[in-house]
Amino acid sequence: MSKSAWVTGGLVLLLMGAEFAAAQPQGASGSIYTCVDRNGRRLTADRPIPECLDREQRELSPSGTTRRQIGPSLTEIERTALEAQRRKEAEERARVVEERRRERVLVARYPDKAAHDVERAAAIQLVDDVTATAEKRITELQAERKKLDVEMEFYKKDPNKAPMTLRRKMAENEEIVAEQQRFIAGQDQEKRRVHARFDTELAQLRKLWDAQRSPPVIATTPASETPAAPAASR
Repeated sequence: MSKSAWVTGGLVLLLMGAEFAAAQPQGASGSIYTCVDRNGRRLTADRPIPECLDREQRELSPSGTTRRQIGPSLTEIERTALEAQRRKEAEERARVVEERRRERVLVARYPDKAAHDVERAAAIQLVDDVTATAEKRITELQAERKKLDVEMEFYKKDPNKAPMTLRRKMAENEEIVAEQQRFIAGQDQEKRRVHARFDTELAQLRKLWDAQRSPPVIATTPASETPAAPAASR
């Protein structure tokens, strides 16, 4: 056979080999997929098995050893539920981190009960000051009302003859007094809210202060594991 014939034959074999490789199905590299479907049948294929997308599959090497395990493919509903669960867990982690941060800030602001008591007193004093201003205003309105009552004495027999200006001033005085009284009642409620807030903080702070004062736990060796002292030499 001539040299050119050998060359031609070699080229033909190479082309046939390339066509054969291209015609091989996916997975012909040696991987074997196996699983047990929902009916209990063991299935084997050279690529992931559609009948087992809802369950675990194993990818095996030609020698039979497991290369990897492929988890079940999730449905849209399952993926949505998983994402919701992950978001919930992330939110819970963020909540715990934020709670710990607030605890550190709280302890730094109130290192002891005395510091907390000082701020409670300041908050209550602020409410008392506002209330005192309203009470002072009521006292002024009561003094104005006495003057109006003196003027109204001239029309005691027939109040309808009193000037409209006078009657309007008396009505305004009564309205403003009632408004100030409602405001003072609201400040009483505000004072209770302030005390409740500080009581809640104090209960939390007591736990945090106790945790700071608690000595660290030191691991001790059980008596049975304590090495025996060397015997005295005679």
